[in-house]
Amino acid sequence: MLERVDRMLMAVRDRARAAQTFERLLGAVPDREDSSAVLGARRSVLRVGESELELCEPAGPGPVADFVERWGEGLFAAGYATSRLEELAERLNRQGVAFLREGGQLHLPGSATAGFPMVISALAERTRIGTVSFFYEATNTLDSDWRVIAQRYVDLFGLDPSRFSPIASERFGYEGTLTLFDPPARLDRIELSQTFADRPSAMRRFVERRGGDSLYMCYIETHDHDALKARLLGAGATLIPRGPDIASERDGFWVHPRNLHGMLLGVSRTTLAWEWSGRPELVEPLR
Repeated sequence: MLERVDRMLMAVRDRARAAQTFERLLGAVPDREDSSAVLGARRSVLRVGESELELCEPAGPGPVADFVERWGEGLFAAGYATSRLEELAERLNRQGVAFLREGGQLHLPGSATAGFPMVISALAERTRIGTVSFFYEATNTLDSDWRVIAQRYVDLFGLDPSRFSPIASERFGYEGTLTLFDPPARLDRIELSQTFADRPSAMRRFVERRGGDSLYMCYIETHDHDALKARLLGAGATLIPRGPDIASERDGFWVHPRNLHGMLLGVSRTTLAWEWSGRPELVEPLR
């Protein structure tokens, strides 16, 4: 029933300052201001490609204030969209899942998933803005068995496990699956990455710091990789290349969280992510 990765939510101390950062580094465009009683936050909503980014600043007691006090600024929740929002709400109710409704969104706390707070919105088509195409992934880092969590998401959201694509990485010390929603039409998914105590890695250290299953990072696709890379480097961002060096990198990279208010952001050029998403034949060659 999930169809798109629709948005990301950040917990920040100063949303105006954070907005300036995302405008400067990613070409995000301010769209609207509002507030959320559920989150206890004032929000600045930015457009990022076809997606949205919600910058949530504490407005009093609540989940956002608790997050900032405990962890500092960072990725607070992953946002997904469905054209069957009411049907999904009924499905969650039947399963006894705790969630809150506000402004046409369903807010699921990490306790309802695998430490992976989610906001589910009604599906909306948006005109693409800038060099970012869209968000397509958020990573659920796990201490739990990824197979158990995959089945949990099948049950919660009516996902089709025949569409999933297994993943594993010696470099990053994980194994798991991509819960692809609509392949090969789209890349949208939740990445489930199980880490292991005997495989030291940045992911594993994150899981241990957070005390278990958690929301780790997110990914965007760009239709103009070279321009976005130049913009980020020009703004002084630290980029970690997929290949040997950032100067020659034309496929993708990661933006260090210190540059984006605690968000670890992966970037890949158009179609590249199919290389590790079960359909490498869909990767378009570089020109």
